[in-house]
Amino acid sequence: MKIKNNLIDPSNRLWSWNHNHTNCCHWYGVLCHNLTSHVLQLHLNTSYYAFKYDYYNGFYHRFDEEAYRRWSFGGEISPCLADLKHLNYLDLSGNYFLGEGMSIPSFLGTMTSLTHLNLSQTAFSGKIPPQIGNLSKLRYLDLSYNDFEGMAIPSFLCAMTSLTHLDLSYTPFMGKIPSQIGNLSNLVYLGLGGSYDLLAENVGWVSSMWKLEYLYLSNANLSKAFHWLHTLQSLPSLTHLSLSGCTLPHYNEPSLLNFSSLQTLDLSDTAISFVPKWIFKLKKLVSLQLQGNEIQGPIPGGIRNLSLLLILDLSFNSFSSSIPDCLYGLHRLKSLDLSSSNLHGTISDALGNLTSLVELDLSINQLEGNIPTCLGNLTSLVELHLSRNQLEGNIPTSLGNLCNLRVIDLSYLKLNQQVNELLEILAPCISHGLTTLVVQSSRLSGNLTDHIGAFKNIDLLDFSNNSIGGALPRSFGKLSSLRYLDLSMNKFSGNPFESLRSLSKLLSLHIDGNLFHGVVKEDDLANLTSLTEFVASGNNFTLKVGPNWIPNFQLTYLEVTSWQLGPSFPLWIQSQNQLQYVGLSNTGIFGSIPTQMWEALSQVSYLNLSRNHIHGEIGTTLKNPISIHVIDLSSNHLCGKLPYLSRDVIWLDLSSNSFSESMNDFLCNDQDEPMQLELLNLASNNLSGEIPDCWMNWTSLGDVNLQSNHFVGNLPQSMGSLADLQSLQISNNTLSGIFPTSLKKNNQLISLDLGENNLSGTIPTWVGENLLNVKILRLRSNSFAGHIPKEICQMSLLQVLDLAQNNLSGNIPSCFSNLSSMTLMNQSTDPRISSVALLSPYYSSRVSIVSVLLWLKGRGDEYRNILGLVTSIDLSSNKLLGEIPREITYLNGLNFLNLSHNQLIGHIPRGIGNMRSLQSIDFSRNQLSGEIPPSIANLSFLSMLDLSYNHLKGNIPTGTQLETFDASSFIGNNLCGPPLPINCSSNGKTHSYEGSDGHGVNWFFVSMTIGFIVGFWIVIAPLLICRSWRYAYFHFLDHVWFKLQSFRLGSITV
Repeated sequence: MKIKNNLIDPSNRLWSWNHNHTNCCHWYGVLCHNLTSHVLQLHLNTSYYAFKYDYYNGFYHRFDEEAYRRWSFGGEISPCLADLKHLNYLDLSGNYFLGEGMSIPSFLGTMTSLTHLNLSQTAFSGKIPPQIGNLSKLRYLDLSYNDFEGMAIPSFLCAMTSLTHLDLSYTPFMGKIPSQIGNLSNLVYLGLGGSYDLLAENVGWVSSMWKLEYLYLSNANLSKAFHWLHTLQSLPSLTHLSLSGCTLPHYNEPSLLNFSSLQTLDLSDTAISFVPKWIFKLKKLVSLQLQGNEIQGPIPGGIRNLSLLLILDLSFNSFSSSIPDCLYGLHRLKSLDLSSSNLHGTISDALGNLTSLVELDLSINQLEGNIPTCLGNLTSLVELHLSRNQLEGNIPTSLGNLCNLRVIDLSYLKLNQQVNELLEILAPCISHGLTTLVVQSSRLSGNLTDHIGAFKNIDLLDFSNNSIGGALPRSFGKLSSLRYLDLSMNKFSGNPFESLRSLSKLLSLHIDGNLFHGVVKEDDLANLTSLTEFVASGNNFTLKVGPNWIPNFQLTYLEVTSWQLGPSFPLWIQSQNQLQYVGLSNTGIFGSIPTQMWEALSQVSYLNLSRNHIHGEIGTTLKNPISIHVIDLSSNHLCGKLPYLSRDVIWLDLSSNSFSESMNDFLCNDQDEPMQLELLNLASNNLSGEIPDCWMNWTSLGDVNLQSNHFVGNLPQSMGSLADLQSLQISNNTLSGIFPTSLKKNNQLISLDLGENNLSGTIPTWVGENLLNVKILRLRSNSFAGHIPKEICQMSLLQVLDLAQNNLSGNIPSCFSNLSSMTLMNQSTDPRISSVALLSPYYSSRVSIVSVLLWLKGRGDEYRNILGLVTSIDLSSNKLLGEIPREITYLNGLNFLNLSHNQLIGHIPRGIGNMRSLQSIDFSRNQLSGEIPPSIANLSFLSMLDLSYNHLKGNIPTGTQLETFDASSFIGNNLCGPPLPINCSSNGKTHSYEGSDGHGVNWFFVSMTIGFIVGFWIVIAPLLICRSWRYAYFHFLDHVWFKLQSFRLGSITV
């Protein structure tokens, strides 16, 4: 009983351990001698892996920590345990909270009757007590998955010669494997794997272990053990060898190998680049794992020699070949994994010969053609993974023969099939046993039918990102085993909770991005008692619950963007004490954030309250600094001073509010440690004053957006300490002075926007020399003068160069042809330019997307989701001289070119027709001369052209694209031909056409203006000159006003 008193037993597994049950041999976990009733064995272990479950079958593992915590033992091991003098078997494994933060009790070393001791996965740390070496009878010792960090393998373990089983794997031992471990000649099982700091200079110590059958050395450093292969092959009993993740040396393959007994071999993640030939001589091999290597070329044909193979894993390699016929001859195979191996070609019908297959994974390759009908021969198949290939066409009806199937993943294929056809194939034979069906992003359409109700044991169902529509059938309510449901990004309609409300085992529900609508009430959610993830954004729902409603579930993830939850804050969220992610954007919430709401959300990692109607000062209800990792309060009506932050905040977006005053208190608040903030967005507020010089405390920042405020002065020098800064936007303020010298050190910048300020001076040469990663450089609407530095041409990644509306002079640099990101058509494949990327185990990854205001095609637009595809040069409204350099025509990847409102002379370069990506050209209001080059007609993507107000002459070239422009593109020149109403005469003379749209002189408006001015002064001048006229005029006005007042009062009286 004393042992029980020291343990924490949250699940009451030891309920039988009480005085009413006097025979302890009947207690839970106790095994006694049949005659003497002495306690011989204690089984108080917890199966750690019972609380792990696969999500998408191995691609995403989860661990139910709460359930594990409720089941496992905690507390401490009582010294009274040593009183059990006859105890020979002690298993406390899997109880992580039993040893957490403690060392293994030394009194265990006094229990000399022990032959079996299992303390694996108990989180013990510190040093292994040397008293353990006193257990001379011990045959089984498992200390794996503990935290003996920083210590070498103890020498006393090497003296425990009675051991037949020793497992020290995944305990971070360091240093050399002691050669004395070879003294353990009775070992049958030796596990030393999982420690990256364990070095084996040689493996000669293993030579004396003649009984060794299992050897696990995964992740050990064997780089100096040049004779490892020769040594290991001499072990006559070795049947299982794992060298997964080991650093192997280069070695000469021996001509003769004896590995006569080896049955399983694991060389995964060892960075080998070919399959060693000696493997093909292992005639007894039943399991071969070579996944995660760098093997290239075709899958070797020698693999056909391994005719006894049951398990073959070649995944995550780079074979770059089709599936060889030799694999189809391994008729005993039960598991075949070729995923992520860069395989191409079609799947042969010979696959149907592998009738013993239980697991088949061909996912994440380039396999093409139809899904073969021969799959119907694999009647033993339990798991089938074909996702992320180029396979197309309908699912073969033969798939319905596979009555043992439990897991099907057909995601990211080109099925082009009705979803009900798929269900009809699976329903008759497969539906009763199927637990996982994933058909994500595979071009399914149509409506779900009542066939779905036949899948009674389905645990995970994913139809996301297809084109399935209609209402959910009522039969959905029959899926009583369903735990994970993802119907997101489809065209479903109606109210889904009419069908889903009875699914009491449902853990994760994703229905976002559909056409669902309706009112959701308390009763609709009452039975969803297991729900932990609820993602339903992008629909048209209204939640109507009482003010005192407390849900029956405990969520960790809540995303209901665009629901109608307001007007008041949803107080039921305060009952959700497990929340990590809260998405309440655009939910119609009004008012200020209550203090109790801040307290309830203090444990979350992600909070999004953007696009609501929240007002007031945060400081009045927030009692402590914000500690939420990611917080988005943008697009509200918050005001006052900026809130204080703790160093836990990583992502802060307060843009589009009404925060005012200085940033000084916010930025310069004394911190003991540097802040961890990576993104700061304060754009579109009313912040003022100078930008404080306190950035040295914020060195993790990668994205800073201060645009559209009222900042003055220049950028402080401490901004140069932001070594990771990738995006800086401070446009539309009132900054002054020269180009900020503090940016000289920010060489990781990708986007720099200083537009719409009062900066002056020259653009320094170091911009092009130091900021070589910049893709977006926007300096428009300042007062920069001088020449455009030719060093800008060194910025080979530059995609957008906007220097418009400055006072720049001199020639356009001819070296612009070196801007290589503008020289290749369609070079960029990523439509977005991202800066800060944030990964978290609690929520999906979040990436900061660069957004910039660009003036293209004559109007200003915010570019964000396609900015990565845009290439633009805008030098308009400056004082540039000289000719347009012909080298600029080498930029055949350029989309937008604006050189208007300058003083450029000479001809339009003849090679302009080579710039095939151009969508917009504006050369207007310069002094260009000569004819328009005929090659301009080759620009088939051109949608905007303005050559007006130059000195161009001659015919306007003809072409399909040019015919779409009106006369305003060419007026103010000496041009002729369509679309101008001037025919080109035979003698070649042309006439200037000014048009009638206000660009030329309109004499009607000139005469009207002159008439107004003359008439005005005829009336006003005498009044100014003659005092008596002026008195008479104002007396007349007073008389008229008196008459009007008398008339109005008389009307009211009547």
